[in-house]
Amino acid sequence: MFKNLTKTLLAGSVLLSATAAMAETEVQFWHAFTGRLGELVAEQVETFNSSQSDYKVVASHKGNYSETLNAGIAAFRAGEQPHVLMVFEVGTATMMGAKGAIKPVYEVMSDAGASFDPNAYIGSVKGYYTTTDGEMLSLPFNSSTPVLWTNNDALKAAGIDPSTDLSTWQQVGEALDKLKASGHECPLTTAWQSWIHLENMSAYHNVPFATKDNGFAGLDTELSMNGPVQVKHLQTMGDWAKDGKFIYKGRRNEGGADFRAGSCAMFTESSAGYAGIKKEAQFDFSVRPLPYWEGVEGAPQNTIIGGASLWVMQGHESEEYKGVADFLNFLSSTEIQAKWHQNTGYLPITAAAGDKTRLDGFYEDNPGTDIAVIQMTAKAPTANSKGLRLGSFDQIRGIIDEELEAIWSGDKSAQEAMDSAVERGNKLLRRFEQASR
Repeated sequence: MFKNLTKTLLAGSVLLSATAAMAETEVQFWHAFTGRLGELVAEQVETFNSSQSDYKVVASHKGNYSETLNAGIAAFRAGEQPHVLMVFEVGTATMMGAKGAIKPVYEVMSDAGASFDPNAYIGSVKGYYTTTDGEMLSLPFNSSTPVLWTNNDALKAAGIDPSTDLSTWQQVGEALDKLKASGHECPLTTAWQSWIHLENMSAYHNVPFATKDNGFAGLDTELSMNGPVQVKHLQTMGDWAKDGKFIYKGRRNEGGADFRAGSCAMFTESSAGYAGIKKEAQFDFSVRPLPYWEGVEGAPQNTIIGGASLWVMQGHESEEYKGVADFLNFLSSTEIQAKWHQNTGYLPITAAAGDKTRLDGFYEDNPGTDIAVIQMTAKAPTANSKGLRLGSFDQIRGIIDEELEAIWSGDKSAQEAMDSAVERGNKLLRRFEQASR
């Protein structure tokens, strides 16, 4: 009798396990994070999965930002798309133009009956991913802005007071002279050269990167980043490269390893560099505002965001979209967002997360970690500083990278390089405009 009872209990246990497994709806999430950021995303997913039993988010790394976007596009064409796809900010126009491929976040939330307030998100972030009517297309997730990082030990060794003001490029130039004279082999390097030294530099000085409000006002936009302010900045950096004061390391974030290892004294990078720098740097470091050119009217204005947002793909069941809605709301919750902001250096995407961080005393205990927030929110964005929405922008960035490399190597003047970038980039914009009609 006991033998039969045991069999019955075991059978019941298997049935209950199978039922539980069937009840757990799977949500696929593709992202582009590795290293410390990858660890923190995995922690978020694990926390969400442990907080409830209806849904299971499965996170998959699909390469860098460009590779992740391309993987998502290829998967959609094959009918194997994930539910949630991380897309970097320059892919926004491409995703908006992908008719039938995306399910706007505001629709996901509405259809799922989820509580959702787009006004909870800070304006400088929200505006990048919403329609002109204020409807949210994708969920802001990891939003950053560029800042200047300094190795204070290296500054001291060159006879520079670590507390010296470096808020203008003129002041940075003076510091580079001293670093070079002291024998420093890498006074300045950068990550993401187009994003920082063209896209953000333009916004920060309130000059257009492109016509039609940088693409927000229409697809018939043309590039205009070959103006006098941009050319002056890039030519100065080209001269610094010639003199060995600016050392080019690569198009993405190749310079990050050099700064974290202590071999570069100053580094223009994302505010999200905080996660890796805090973990690896064996020296005293500071985060400072992105420098601006003194004498340019309206500067400094505000910088613009980088990073990525989360797009929901079409082609899934309604129950799965309810899981997506729950997951997105979880990521936006005050507790999770504040922790993400404090651990990574990414902006708090909601006002509540920023308020909590301040009340927690985080900014007081970690001086400079609020600089990115202040830099983004101190002034209301203008038509030139609310962001960029350009088709084929990933490919246009590739063109810009080529032309910037010609400046750093001394093969072209800044004016020649930017005139070429405008001409080449405009051809891609016209193709995108034609394909979108």
